[in-house]
Amino acid sequence: GPRLPGSRCRGCGVPYFPRSEQCHNPDCDDPRVEDASFGPNGRIWSLAMQDYEPPAPVKYDKPYKPYAMAVVDLDDGLRVLGRVATDDPAAVEVDMAVELVIDVLCHDEEGRRVMAWKFRPR
Repeated sequence: GPRLPGSRCRGCGVPYFPRSEQCHNPDCDDPRVEDASFGPNGRIWSLAMQDYEPPAPVKYDKPYKPYAMAVVDLDDGLRVLGRVATDDPAAVEVDMAVELVIDVLCHDEEGRRVMAWKFRPR
């Protein structure tokens, strides 16, 4: 399945997305990081409903449809924010199992799909 490309500290194991050139953990004495990828499975830690049209630069197709935004704890230690890919955003709940997917975020002025990572309930 899809993965988010990032990095992980060699000393303390802290994950970074997007990739970081060095560890930023103040308790870590080893600034070295290595490439890592994160996903695809996790659980929703927190969420919010986007019930109204957000201001720029947020992208969406018209007519506007409400969606859920979730903070997801991926099984491999990364905590990341993303939209939830579902037809029923009101059914999304904290601690729900989700999987990382690549999905259409919106369409640009020429009608081309703009893709992004999202989380789909499992």
